[in-house]
Amino acid sequence: QVQMVESGGGLVQAGGSLTLSCAASGRTFGTRALGWFRQAPGKEREIVAAISLYDDRQYYADSVKGRFTISRDNAQNTQYLQMSSLKPEDTATYYCANTFVHNWRRTPSDFGSWGQGTQVTVSS
Repeated sequence: QVQMVESGGGLVQAGGSLTLSCAASGRTFGTRALGWFRQAPGKEREIVAAISLYDDRQYYADSVKGRFTISRDNAQNTQYLQMSSLKPEDTATYYCANTFVHNWRRTPSDFGSWGQGTQVTVSS
């Protein structure tokens, strides 16, 4: 099993920045990709960004392109989400996850090992 622990959330004003961290432990061998997701109250969980461990290709939701950056530190088994130019609509609980699926899709159903989430609140 894999355990993921997110940190770094908080309250920030619109236009500000935050960096989220996610530390993974356990049986991470074979992970195909890492991802960040978010879920706002009353809404479905959606993918924010993902990075392939095979070729380092990154994917971003249109709503965060140019503002968010996903990265990873293999030695520390940690992934990061740098968020800048934050908007009130970025307010949500952010989750990290991984996938062992070979041809993984950018959908929560292909990912697992969900952390407990970290709250990001952007005030206007």
